[in-house]
Amino acid sequence: MTIYAELEIPDTLAAGPGPGNTDPRVLQRVAATGVADHMQKDVLRGMVEAKHMLREVFGTQNTHTFGVGGSGFSGLDCVLSMILPGDEVVVFVNGTFSGLDALTIRMKASTPADLAADPLNPQPANVKIVHVPHGESVTEEVVATALQEHKPMWAFMAHWETGSGRINDIKDFNDACAEHDVMGIVDAVSSLGIDDFNIDEYPAVVAWASCPQKGVLSLPMTYAPVSFRYEAIELIKQRGCYTYVHHPILEARHWGIIDGADVDAGTYHRTHSPYAIAAFHEALRILLSYGRKQKAADYAYQEGVLRRALEAMGCEVTSNMTSLVVLNLPGRFAGMEKELVAACRAEGFGIWPTLSEPVQIRIGILNQLTEAAITDIVGRFADAMLKMGAEFDKQAIMNTLYRRVEAAA
Repeated sequence: MTIYAELEIPDTLAAGPGPGNTDPRVLQRVAATGVADHMQKDVLRGMVEAKHMLREVFGTQNTHTFGVGGSGFSGLDCVLSMILPGDEVVVFVNGTFSGLDALTIRMKASTPADLAADPLNPQPANVKIVHVPHGESVTEEVVATALQEHKPMWAFMAHWETGSGRINDIKDFNDACAEHDVMGIVDAVSSLGIDDFNIDEYPAVVAWASCPQKGVLSLPMTYAPVSFRYEAIELIKQRGCYTYVHHPILEARHWGIIDGADVDAGTYHRTHSPYAIAAFHEALRILLSYGRKQKAADYAYQEGVLRRALEAMGCEVTSNMTSLVVLNLPGRFAGMEKELVAACRAEGFGIWPTLSEPVQIRIGILNQLTEAAITDIVGRFADAMLKMGAEFDKQAIMNTLYRRVEAAA
């Protein structure tokens, strides 16, 4: 029998699309959490408080707002469980992750015959995939045209697509769903806690899913925020869904949401981790203390600083998100994206390539909203490019990082 040495994982700078670096206060709260079971009174109190904080983060009065144990895909699986075999769905895809959402929806909406025909990649005729080219946003015209043509029961779109770094307009999506009497579902994995929006302003979207490790900045495997409108819950009561673990109504009961109302404490649904509750609770406290509006403004400001520095190195930025920059390298380095990313990661600088063609580089600033943090990111990337053979004046770029902003103030 082999007994391996203790696992030592060094600190790294998570500078990709997510997860971001967890706030030290969240880690401290986990370390300070006592040994308790998942029905201990303080754990249950934390869950009750967390659901109320989540409503503030989402900007909603939806009672069915809570966290689904796991990663962002756990939250998405919960909201997509509303889709049953045979349901007509239109899905808008403009990147890797909306593409994975589309695969999930095709699986949910497939009949047994559809699954038997292609178990891992079913192609049910009742699901229409609308592909938008990589690097482009889903437009109002694309949404309206597809809903008018197909007249589905459901429509799905990602709010911010980190695969390509593009923002898709939620108001246009909501308005088209309302006009065509379609129930909308939105993947807000990359926008919640970063952008400043209130989901109650988009009533045609009946369900939202996010994740713990991006805007909320809890640990990656804690609780994925979800929120359901009354209409969605009523439909589930009528039709049911094919899940127990991620059931929108059963899962909500553990959070003290029963028969559409808040109660003092939840009932047992499945085992939840007290450590995960402590992390999630603290992350929400930090986010709300910071302020949604201020955080959104700080992301926009710091993304602008990073964008200008990268352009000064000769890179072409193609994204429009404020927590993530997606770029093409200068022409003569095209094709070396993965090599550059690997070199950076070897130095503890965790940037990412895109996961689909065309290959680009993604640099994120999750939880990196200070001058020192952005300066560090710019300096590390500049060094990596110079080692690869790029030619530019690094010191000149570093000297003007914030000077231009100060001059305009």
